[in-house]
Amino acid sequence: MEVLSPVEVQFDQTVQADIELFRTQVNDYLAGKYTDDEFRAFRLRRGVYGQRQPNTQMIRTKVPGGLATSEQMERMADIADKYAAGKGHLTTRQNMQFHFIPLPEVPDLLSELAAVRLTTREACYNTVRNITGCSLTGISVDEVFDISPYLRQAAFAFLHQELTDNMPRKFKIAFCGCGKDCAMGGIHDLGFTAQIRDGKRGFRVVAAGGLGPLPSEAQVLDEFLPVERLVNRCEAVLRVFGKYGNRKNKHKARLKFIVRERTWDWFQEQVEKEYADILANGGITPPESVPEGFGAFSSTPRALGRESLLTVLPDLPPDYERFLRTNVMPQRQTGNVVVTVKVPQGNMSSAQMRAVAQIARAAGDGVIRITIDQNLQIAWVQQNRLREVYALLQQAKLAEAGADEIDDVVTCPGAWSCNLGITKTMNLGEAIRQAFSNHPDALVRKLHIKASGCPNSCGQHWLGDIGFFGNVRKIAGREVPYYQMLLGGGKDRDGMLKYGFTIQSLPAKSIPEAINRTLNHYIANREANESFREYVIRQKVETFRALTADLAKPMELEPDMYLDWGDSDAFSLQLGRAECAA
Repeated sequence: MEVLSPVEVQFDQTVQADIELFRTQVNDYLAGKYTDDEFRAFRLRRGVYGQRQPNTQMIRTKVPGGLATSEQMERMADIADKYAAGKGHLTTRQNMQFHFIPLPEVPDLLSELAAVRLTTREACYNTVRNITGCSLTGISVDEVFDISPYLRQAAFAFLHQELTDNMPRKFKIAFCGCGKDCAMGGIHDLGFTAQIRDGKRGFRVVAAGGLGPLPSEAQVLDEFLPVERLVNRCEAVLRVFGKYGNRKNKHKARLKFIVRERTWDWFQEQVEKEYADILANGGITPPESVPEGFGAFSSTPRALGRESLLTVLPDLPPDYERFLRTNVMPQRQTGNVVVTVKVPQGNMSSAQMRAVAQIARAAGDGVIRITIDQNLQIAWVQQNRLREVYALLQQAKLAEAGADEIDDVVTCPGAWSCNLGITKTMNLGEAIRQAFSNHPDALVRKLHIKASGCPNSCGQHWLGDIGFFGNVRKIAGREVPYYQMLLGGGKDRDGMLKYGFTIQSLPAKSIPEAINRTLNHYIANREANESFREYVIRQKVETFRALTADLAKPMELEPDMYLDWGDSDAFSLQLGRAECAA
C-alpha cells in the first residue's frame, strides 16, 4: 500500500474538500439558490468557464510548467471520452481544456482529475493562472539550471491561498532556464530567467508585462534574486497588485496598468515595502516539497522506457527525413533526443492522447511536455528508437513534419466556443496550414503565424512574425468577418520580445492571399542576413498597406466573403458576457 507524505495527504484532502464544496454549490445553483452572478465566481475559481453555447462549460486543467505524466495524459484521455466527445485542446498557457461539458457533470470530472493530482483550481478568474515555463527544462543544451523545481514551488505556494483567491484581475508568471526568454517572460506579470552569480542560483526578474488590446513590455525588477527568495518576492508583488489594482474597471485591472498610472519607480517602492515586511514578519511559507505528480514531480529518478512497441518497423515514407530535421532536437544528455509532436492548433483526440502517453512511457521518461505553441514534446528518446517513435506517431496521425514552422499555426478557439470570440480562429488556422504547408522557401518556413479570435491575445497575435486578431465590419448593411493583420512581432537579435506592427483590417476570406502577397514581397525584397522584423521595419507599414489595399476595401464582395471560415451560414456577430481569457 502506498504511503502518502503529509504534504500529499493535505493536498488531496484540500482539493477533494473544495470539489465537494463546489458540488454543493452546483446543486444549489441548479435549485435556484444562487443567481448567475453569484455562481459565476464559484465556478471560475475552479477553472469552469461558461461557453457561448448555453448550458455547457469549458474546463481548464492546469498543468504546471506544461509537465504531465503518462498517467495524467491517459486520465485526460479518459475524461475526454467520458465528458467531452473524445476531444481536448492545448493552450498557449500549457493547459489542457475540455469543451461542451454539462454543468451537473463537472464535479465528477474534477474528482477524476484530482485522482492523478491534476487540478483546475484557479485556472480561470482573478487568480494566479497556470505558471508556464520552458518545455525543455532539465534537458536543454542551453539552460543555466533546471527551473522546474522552482516553478513547481511557486505554483504550489500560491494555490488555494486567500491572497490570490480574488485579485483585481488575473496574474501570470513564467520561468525560463536559459537567456533566450523561451517562455516569453516579457509578456507576463512576473517573468523569471535563470542566472548563476558567484556560484549561487537565482533569477533575473521582470514585471508588469502583458498583451491584450494594449500590450506592455515587462521591466526589470531584479537583476538577481536568489532562488530561496522566490516565493517571498512573488508575494510582495502580489500584495501590491491586490492593494492597488483597479477593482472597478476590469479593462484597466492588470498589473501593467498600475505601472502606467503610478510610474515604475512608485511600483518598485511599494514592492520593496511589502518585501521588507515579509522578511521581517513572515508571509506565505515556501513549500519544501510538492505532491507526487504535481507538475510531473517525482521524488525518485524516473525510469527510462526501453520497451519496444513494434516488432516490425514499416517502410519509411519520404517525409521521414524532413521530420528528423524539423521535429527532433538533441538534448543535454548525450545519446538522447527530444521529439516534438506537432498538434495542429492544439486539438487532440483521446486516442492521440493515449498514443503519446504510451510512447513517452515506452521510449522516453514517462513525461509529456506541453509547449506554449500548442505542441507536445517527448524527451529521453534514444536515437536508435526514432524510427519506431515515428511509426507510432504515424499510427496516431501525429507524425506531421514542420514543427515550429509557418504552417504550425497558433490559435485560440475563438468563436467556436468563447463568449468573446468574434471569428472562428481555428478554422482560419487550418486554412493557413493547408495553404502554406511545406513552403518551398527555407526562410519563409521559419516564420511564425499566430491568431486570436478577438483583441484579447489568447493566440498571442502580437508576437507572430505574422499575426491576426478577429474583428467585424459592416458592408452594405451586412456583417463581414475581418482580421486585423500585424507584421514583425517576435524576438529581435538580442532576444527581446517585440510586438508586431499594425497593418490593416482584412476580410477573413482574404487572409491567405494577404499572407501570400506579403511572403512573395519578402522573398523578392529581403536583404542578406535580414530578419523578417528588420525587413518589415525597412519596408515600412505603408508598403504592406498598399500591398493589401484592394483586399481591405473591395469594390464588391463575393458571396463567400460574408461567411467565416468553415461556415455555411452568413456571419453574424454574437458576443456573450466576458468571463476570463487564457
